[in-house]
Amino acid sequence: MLADLPILSLITFSPLLGLLVLLFLPKQRSRWIKVTAITATLLPLLLSLWLYADYNGVKGGKPYEETATWISTSLNKEAVGDVSSYTLELQYHMGVDGLSMPLLLLTTIVGVMAALASVHIKKRWKSFYIWFLLLEVGMIGVFLARDVFLFFVFFEMTLIPMFFLIGIWGYMNREQAANKFLIYNGIGSAIMLLAFVFLVATAGFRADPLPDQQQMHLSYSGSYDVIGSNLADKDAYVNMPQLAQGADNPLYLSDRMHWVIFLLLLIAFGIKLPIFPFHTWMLKVHAEAPPSVVMIHSGVLLKMGAYGLLRFGVFMFPSQTHDWATVLAILGVINILYGAVLALVQKEFKLVLAYSSISHMGIVLLGIASLNEIGLHGAIIQLVSHGFISALLFLIVGSIYARTGSTELKDLGGLARSMPFLSGVLLTAGMASLGLPGLSGFIGEFLSLLGLFDSMRVITGIAVLGVILTAVYVLRSVLGITFGAVPERLAAVRDVRLVEAVPMIALLAFIVLIGVYPAVLTEPMQHGFDTLLQQLSEKAGR
Repeated sequence: MLADLPILSLITFSPLLGLLVLLFLPKQRSRWIKVTAITATLLPLLLSLWLYADYNGVKGGKPYEETATWISTSLNKEAVGDVSSYTLELQYHMGVDGLSMPLLLLTTIVGVMAALASVHIKKRWKSFYIWFLLLEVGMIGVFLARDVFLFFVFFEMTLIPMFFLIGIWGYMNREQAANKFLIYNGIGSAIMLLAFVFLVATAGFRADPLPDQQQMHLSYSGSYDVIGSNLADKDAYVNMPQLAQGADNPLYLSDRMHWVIFLLLLIAFGIKLPIFPFHTWMLKVHAEAPPSVVMIHSGVLLKMGAYGLLRFGVFMFPSQTHDWATVLAILGVINILYGAVLALVQKEFKLVLAYSSISHMGIVLLGIASLNEIGLHGAIIQLVSHGFISALLFLIVGSIYARTGSTELKDLGGLARSMPFLSGVLLTAGMASLGLPGLSGFIGEFLSLLGLFDSMRVITGIAVLGVILTAVYVLRSVLGITFGAVPERLAAVRDVRLVEAVPMIALLAFIVLIGVYPAVLTEPMQHGFDTLLQQLSEKAGR
């Protein structure tokens, strides 16, 4: 039944229903605006839960695909060999598989929680939620798009809303943070677009015989499936230096160009992840954006970088990934240690969490560098786990700032007396962040390190030092906030309200669920890496 519905499009564009309603609501009706926006985020969550319940990993996601011609235009190119005509065909192609299913669920869950957390926004609620819902459409589309240019459109759709959400509703240096966000991510997008153009112009072809069977019609396509199969097929045009007639093949993608495109993708998605040294823009966003926006940024947007690196870098270029596995592992260790050491010396809680995100994304790189099923599963679980944990921590940051006017560690202390519920949730979230068994943070870290241990034991051992440092800076910050002497001005602060407690409990429930029953994520991922692992096995056997 579900496979007969355009379920993927419904999930992607359902927030626009709320956006349309918001356009007609008076801006003074703040309650109506908030209820409408929160309801609009519930629609994709309910649909994605329905999809998740019906999803069968053995099917590989094939029943859940939607395809329609998006752009089709004839190209005036000279005939080469047996190819007499050309067209450019870009498709509206949406699909879900074991890689995107967990991240889709993460996006829709965090979207609802961030909408609830936006109660602390004090101005221009209507504009805020319009940009918020547009951002959610872009995020969902990124994880479901199967055409490279459709992916690029959705990816770009997230930049403009984030720019305004940071620049208008952020803190003192919000405009500087918004500009830095746009510049860095704009450069990354330009690099990604260049890589996609190379792919479409060489590997993105489909050859169809004309009625006379003597000539061929060549269609340039942005389809992820078409590009991936051509790159993997040794007999495809893209891998043939010369045509049958002995003429040079204009579609040939040399080994050098394989490396160029792979490095372009690594840089483009490395900026978004972020990989050191492309991380400075992210620190500004975490420090200056409102907490509900940082929940989205840290919980979902950073994961788009890792997803893109896996989807387009690792899956399309397994040979180059295999050769650069050690480099990826070293970059991961640098992220882990750099983020952990600097988080250890920060005096502002938001910056502690910002550097913590850099460190935890290093764990993801280690899982990718392992190039085996255990490590790759660990990388995906780490992405989802960190999404929930970081969203919960910044939700707590918003509640603390709304009551105390500060997130400086020296200004806080003893909150366990006046805010026992919030302090308990903060302590549990901190335990999840440092990888306590029974919580989600442990599963992702353990599987990523276990997957890497077989091939890179020294690097794995060094990475464990970062895990130890994580425990130090998390306990230093969390215990400093919750225990100790109570500043006089904080003695009368009240605990969280119901509208804040509900998303805290929900996020905490998912963190515990993944920690005690990780199969809830690993089952949809079954068979998601089969083709990649087979290609890597062939590479290792040569």
